Amino acid sequence: MAWEPALRLGVFLGVFALMALWELRAPKRRLNWPKARRWGVNWLVAALDTVLVRLMFPLAAVGAALDAQAQGWGLFNALDWPLWLEFALTLIALDFAIWLQHLVSHKVPLLWRLHQVHHADPDIDVTTAIRFHPVEIALSMALKIGLVYALGPAAAAVVAFEVILNGCAMFNHANIRLPLAVDRWLRLVIVTPDMHRVHHSVERREHDANYGFNLAIWDRLFGVYVAQPAAGHDGMEIGLKPWRRGEPTRLGFTLALPFRRLRG
Repeated sequence: MAWEPALRLGVFLGVFALMALWELRAPKRRLNWPKARRWGVNWLVAALDTVLVRLMFPLAAVGAALDAQAQGWGLFNALDWPLWLEFALTLIALDFAIWLQHLVSHKVPLLWRLHQVHHADPDIDVTTAIRFHPVEIALSMALKIGLVYALGPAAAAVVAFEVILNGCAMFNHANIRLPLAVDRWLRLVIVTPDMHRVHHSVERREHDANYGFNLAIWDRLFGVYVAQPAAGHDGMEIGLKPWRRGEPTRLGFTLALPFRRLRG
């Protein structure tokens, strides 16, 4: 699938540009830290993520789907279900897996060390969606590859999932203002910026809720849904309480954070 990298990159850049412009035109919150400084660090972290994943998993999850199909491995390769059904079930199963991985990353101290890099961002906007420690990204890719081999989905379904996941993550991390009525109805189906922003609160009860990136059903289904932050979206604090002096806006601190003494 030689066209897959170009498709994913094109959609990524397009959605990123759209969210960035939307943030300029209709921001939800006033940002507290210089955007250039934060964006530079977040983009550098994302670049390191990309290099590491390409070195460790050259064919990534899409390559695993093609290999599973060629070898006849995985659940769907053993069944004769309609392609549309397998496609839909792949999107749902992978979305739930990412939701569950996210929840576990908050509950297991070793994984939280890695995941706190994402939460340490002292503001939240579209670049927060690409701010993950390289080791966490590598572990996440290994999980997806394992699930793809177990499911045996069509490669096109895996491409669709990756595109949807990236696009939705940028959308729901974006510092954008949606009309309340639109947000209320939209969050019945997908995670909205107001819904996910709660998850980036410094308050533990709030950042241990709303784990979804795409489908909104999982948080309600498993009882970890919080509708609104207690302090309101304008009054809530973003980030992690121990790191509120701008340390996460430095690249060295960000990459070393998992190896510091756990404080939050």
